[in-house]
Amino acid sequence: MADGFYEFTDPAEKGKKRKDKWLFTKRGQPIICIAGIWRATKDVGEAFTMLTMEPGPDIAPYHDRQIVILERDAWADWLDPSVPAQSLIRPLAAGTLQVEQVG
Repeated sequence: MADGFYEFTDPAEKGKKRKDKWLFTKRGQPIICIAGIWRATKDVGEAFTMLTMEPGPDIAPYHDRQIVILERDAWADWLDPSVPAQSLIRPLAAGTLQVEQVG
C-alpha cells in the first residue's frame, strides 16, 4: 500500500543537474495497492519484490515500465491463491493516475 509513487526523467531545463521528479497518485483514491511477492529465506530473511509491467498510458511518457497497481476490487483477490495472478495484472485506463511535477 502507498499513497503514490515517483518517476524521474532527464531534466527539461537546460543546465539543470537533477532529474525532474514526478509524483503519481490515483485520482479519487487516497491509497494504491502495488502487486508484489514476498518470501522468507534462511539466506536473506524476508524478501519483497514489487512487480513491474509495460507502462500504461499515464506512465508511458515518463518511463518504459511501471509498477503493477491493482484495482480496488482486486486487492483481496491478489492474496487468494485460487485466483490466477495474471488475471489481475492489467494497465490502468488513461487518466486514472494524476501526475504532478514535484522537483
